[in-house]
Amino acid sequence: VQLQASGGGLVQAGGSLRLSCAASGFTLEYYAIGWFRQGPGKEREGVACISRSDGITVYADSVKGRFTISRENAKNTVYLQMNSLKPEDTAVYYCSTKADCSRTSDYLRWGQGTLVTVSS
Repeated sequence: VQLQASGGGLVQAGGSLRLSCAASGFTLEYYAIGWFRQGPGKEREGVACISRSDGITVYADSVKGRFTISRENAKNTVYLQMNSLKPEDTAVYYCSTKADCSRTSDYLRWGQGTLVTVSS
């Protein structure tokens, strides 16, 4: 039972990446899924969340209008499309199950993250 984030890499500022969050051993459809990131010397920051049933999405102000979270239930995968990337987006990105997308909802289960590096 695990989550695996993938799709990170090195990209120039202004570029795009799409991260994937794949689950094995359980069904993502039954959970809210959040992406959070940990930048060098920075605290963990919630980036985006998609609700369990109605697909409502929530974004941090720092990424609003640039990042899009989505689900593909048939593939048991959640995506994070990241456009107009900035050097300050550099971080290890993780996906996690959550009870819901409220700010107070804890991250429950996450796996290995994927590193995103944005060069200026």
